[in-house]
Amino acid sequence: MLDDRKLAILRAIVTDYVSSQEPVGSRVLVERHNLGVSPATVRNDMAVLEEEGYITQPHTSAGRIPTDKGYRLFVDRLASVKPLSLAERRAIQTFMAGALDVDDVVRRTVRLLAQITHQVAIVQYPVLSRATVRLIEVLALTPGRGLVILVNSAGRVDQRPIDLIDAGEEQLAELRGRLNAALVGLAPSAVVDRLSALMDELPPDLRPVGSVVIATLLELVTADPATRVVVGGVPNLTRFGDQFETTVKPVLEALEEQVVLLRLLGEAGGSSDVTVRIGHENPYEPLQSTSVVASAYSHGDDVWASMGIVGPTRMDYPSTMASVRAVARYVGRFLAEG
Repeated sequence: MLDDRKLAILRAIVTDYVSSQEPVGSRVLVERHNLGVSPATVRNDMAVLEEEGYITQPHTSAGRIPTDKGYRLFVDRLASVKPLSLAERRAIQTFMAGALDVDDVVRRTVRLLAQITHQVAIVQYPVLSRATVRLIEVLALTPGRGLVILVNSAGRVDQRPIDLIDAGEEQLAELRGRLNAALVGLAPSAVVDRLSALMDELPPDLRPVGSVVIATLLELVTADPATRVVVGGVPNLTRFGDQFETTVKPVLEALEEQVVLLRLLGEAGGSSDVTVRIGHENPYEPLQSTSVVASAYSHGDDVWASMGIVGPTRMDYPSTMASVRAVARYVGRFLAEG
C-alpha cells in the first residue's frame, strides 16, 4: 500500500506526462508541484514506485512515465468524476438539440464525443424497449417493385424494397389500412405475435402481396439495432503518432470490427457510471496500447446501450471520464423524453 506522499508523486507524474508527453524527472516534480519534500526524497519515492511497477524509465537518463498499473491506481484514486462546467453542459445541449430521430441522435453523439474528448468515439445504437409502431407504409415505386416503411415512436425509420407481385393501388391501400389498424401502438414483441396471426386474416386476393409484406415487416421488427455501432473521430489517432508508431494499423483494423467494438463496449460500459479499461486490461491484443472509457446511457432502470471512447493510455482521464458520463446522461434523458 502506497502512502499519501507516494500517491501524490504518482499523481503528479501522470498529470505532467499527460500534459507534456515527455518523461518526468524528480527536479521537474519539485519545481512544478508543492510536494513539501526534497528532490532526494522524491527520487527515493520514485524508485519505490518503479520497483512496484507503477512507473517505468523508457530509456537510460530519462525521467519516468506511468505504466498501465500506475494509470489504474491513478483512476481508482480519483475522489470523484469532476462535473462539467455550466458552459460545457450547455454546449452539449446545444449540439444535441434538434435531433430528428434515433439515427440523428447517434450521429450527433459520436461527433460530439470525438470533438470534446479528441479521441475515437464509439456509440452503440440504443435498444428502445419501450418504442412502439407509429406508422406502416407500403408504397409502389415502379411496376412490380415497392417499398415497405416502418416508423416507430422513437422516430426510427426502417425501410426495405419488395416485389409487389401484381398488386394494385387499391390492394396496397387496403393492406396498409389492415396493417396499421392491427399494429400501430404495439411493441416489437407484440408485433411479431400479431403478424403471425394476421396472415390468416387476410382475404385471398391480398395474401400474395401480404405474405411478402408481412415477412419483410418481421425482418425489420426483429432486426436488433443494438448490433450496430457507429465510430467517429478516427483521425484523432494521428495526434498520437509517436505512441502508435508500431501499433496504429492494428488499432485501426480493430476499430473496423463491429463485433470487437460491441464486446468492448459491453465489457467496459456495463454500468450507468463510467468504467475504464487501461492498456492490457483490454482483452483484445490490438487495443492493448489503448484505454477505453465507457458508460451505458440509460434512464431509470432501463439500460439501452453503451458509448465510450478509445484513445492512448496517456490521456486526460478525469476530463475524458467527465465528458463520457455527461454525454451519456444527457442522451439517456433526451431519448427518454423523446
